[in-house]
Parts: sequence; structure tokens; C-alpha cells
Amino acid sequence: MQTNIAAVENFAQHNEERRSSAFQREVAHYLERHPSTQYIDILLTDLNGSFRGKRIPVSGLKKLEKGCYFPASVFAMDILGNVVEEAGLGQELGEPDRVCMPVPGSLTPSAADPENIGQVLLTMLDEDGTPFDVEPRNVLNRVWQALRQRGLFPVVAVELEFYLIDRQRDSEGYLQPPCAPGTQERNMQSQVYSLDNLNHFAEVLNDIDTLAQMQGLPADGAVAEASPGQFEVNLQHTDNVLQACDHALALKRLVRLVAENHHLHATFMAKPYEEYAGSGMHVHISMLDGEGKNLFADAAGEDSPLLHRALAGMITLMPASMALLAPNVNAFRRFQPGMYVPTQASWGHNNRTVALRIPIGEPENHRVEYRVAGADANPYLVVAAILAGILYGLDNALPLPEPVTGNGLEQEGLPFPIRQSDALYEFEHQRELTQYLGERFARVYHACKMDELMQFERLVTETEIDWMLKNA
Repeated sequence: MQTNIAAVENFAQHNEERRSSAFQREVAHYLERHPSTQYIDILLTDLNGSFRGKRIPVSGLKKLEKGCYFPASVFAMDILGNVVEEAGLGQELGEPDRVCMPVPGSLTPSAADPENIGQVLLTMLDEDGTPFDVEPRNVLNRVWQALRQRGLFPVVAVELEFYLIDRQRDSEGYLQPPCAPGTQERNMQSQVYSLDNLNHFAEVLNDIDTLAQMQGLPADGAVAEASPGQFEVNLQHTDNVLQACDHALALKRLVRLVAENHHLHATFMAKPYEEYAGSGMHVHISMLDGEGKNLFADAAGEDSPLLHRALAGMITLMPASMALLAPNVNAFRRFQPGMYVPTQASWGHNNRTVALRIPIGEPENHRVEYRVAGADANPYLVVAAILAGILYGLDNALPLPEPVTGNGLEQEGLPFPIRQSDALYEFEHQRELTQYLGERFARVYHACKMDELMQFERLVTETEIDWMLKNA
């Protein structure tokens, strides 16, 4: 027994030394390319996909190889950064710290000041040295590894929509699209795929592209979306699922910082305007075997049986997944008829009115576009829900509805919850989903989102006063 314990300890020490050495090389290489660096932002991603961390002197990078400390309650925060005590990670436990280690390959220049400031992602370990199971990045890794152990290797790509918004509100206090830089021209019309819109904001979009390249983000460039001031940036496909989500969150931070540099705001809020389309996060996913063959296509290039099982699982778990795909009250305002957003769990070929779209493409690119999540959702949790659905479909013989033809918004299907309270109820009671994601994570997430919802529902809105003050 003692021999076995010693062997385990030696193996762990060897792995730690190897990680330390690799990080030292990464730091040395980074500082060779960016010798003016003075500070480093060290970043954890909370339940909401918001970065939490601190800025340290560049000299602190050498110490970071052994880790640093943050409280576990970072993963029990609401959208405003307040710890939700009901989640059980705060004062009840004494606000314990956990070791956080740098994520290999994540040291890049910061869009805040790329010459002088860098940034690096962290990931948290539990007391026993295993990944902390409430951290969203670790939740995703748990589901991803379950697929990999079966010889299944997902390939994903994330598409993000966002709005550029004027810093000044309109005369009634509402958000408004920005004027084209250097002009007083404010575009108030929808112009999907408009090249003129890209030209108007070319400086902003060029800066996003330049900084994305500097950070190593595989962004494909911007597309003007359906509403004024709305754009979409696509990230390329990758078989590194964690890195795909790392890149999505880094891109969101980059876009916000670039917009600020141009005296604008950028928002990934799901529904910032009543009259315009919301912003979504679309995830493309295919599945390879160990030899790189796409298992979502059969020999003829059509849907494979494995794809149909995956679709059935994603559809079955979609109502419970809505608590992750639409993580706040505003996110549910996006699901409206006529806004190119699915309102029920459905699938179809070459059809943008369904939740799970099979795009046109070559057999090696046969894939699913998961079109439900809002741009405000945490990409780690969105992809974790998708992979959990696939696993559920592979583990169970589930019925698959017929593919939708025509307008899926006008046809019957498995309905989504239409309110956050209903979505949280589905999430709490769908045991299959929470088993894939982890029991403690599900408990903490539900507690935090219920607390947020109760805070929101206590607010008395201006609309209520206008409607009720003299009429009730």
C-alpha cells in the first residue's frame, strides 16, 4: 500500500513539474513577443459567463505557475456580483479559498491595452486537487470527456450576435443605434448582410479583427445582421471544445473593450430592443470518430442513425436546458414569433425556423446548428447542455419527431418554457440533465438563478406605474 501511495505521489509531482515547466516556457515566449507588458489580468469565468479576477504586476507571472487563490463563492454569484448564500458556497462554509491554476495556452494580450496588459485564464481545483465541479469550464469538460471515452470527438463552432449602441439614450430614455462614425446619420432600418453597414463601422470591426488575430482567436470576420447596429462574428470549427468556449468569452470581452475605445457600447444582451431582433449564440456541432470520420453522415452523405439519436436526445432535454440557454428574464423576451428564433424543440434540413438546423454542406461537414441560446448565455454551459443531450440520446432509445418543412414557427412541437420560473422548474426536476452536468453544479446554479429571479420580481417597474397608478 505504501509503495502504491508513493507511486501516486511521485506521478502527481511529475505532472505538476511538467505543467510548471510548460507554463514557464509559455511566459518566456510571451514576454519575448510583448516585452512592454507591465500587468496581467488573471481571469475566472463565473456562472453568468462574466470574468472575475484581478490585475497583477507582470512579475507575478512567475509565481502563478504554482497557482493562486480565489474563494469558491466566485461560482455562487448573481449577475451583479453578489454572493448568493443559499447556494452554499459562501459564509456557511467560511468563504473558503481554492487553488486556481493558469489554463495552458491562454496567455494573450488584453484588448484593454495590448501593448502593456496581458490576460490569462484560470481554472479552479477542489480541496482534493480535482477540478472544482461548479466551475462552468469544468462542467463542460466533464461531459466532453464522457464522449471522448466512448471514442466520440465533437467539433464545434460558436457564432455570436451583438449590438453596437450609442452611449446616449434617445429623448425618451431608450437605447438607440449609433450614428455612423463622423456623421449624424443614424440607421434605424433593418439591413441584413448590408455591406454599407460594415463600411460605416469599418474602424470598429477592423479593430475587432486585428485584436482577435493578436489574441489568436479564430474569428472569420463580421456580418451585418437583421437590425440596425447588430453584427455577428463567427469563430472557426475546432475539436478542442473547451478552447472554443474560451475563445467565445475572450471575443465578447474584446468586442466590449473595442466598442468603448470608439465611444460606443457593445452589448450581448439577448433582447436590448423591443422592436428589433434579439441576439443569439448559435453553436455548430459535428461528431468524429478516432480516425476523423464524420459520424453524423452515412455512406451516402445523408443523416446517420447516430445523428438521429443525438437529435432525439437534444430535443428531449431542450426544455430543461432552457435555464442555461436563456439565463435571465430578458433572455426569454427573445422568443417571439417573426424574429427568426425557434419557440419549440424541433429540427429540419436547411430551415432557419427550427431549433436544430441541418445546414447544406458536404458529407464531411454534415452537422447540427443549435439555434436556441441567447448571446448572453455562458458558452461553457450552452455547449455542456448540447453534449449532455447528445449523450442522453445515445444512451436511450428516444422517439425523434418528423423533420419540419416550411415555417416551423407555425407548426406544433415540443414547447419551450416561456418564463424563467418555468425553465428553472424544468431544470430542477429533469434529473437526467443534472446527472450529466453534476449534482452540486445544478444545485448551485438553480439557487443563484432563483435568487436573481426573486430580486427582479420584487422590482416595481415604470410600466406598472403607468398602467396601474390611476387605473387599478
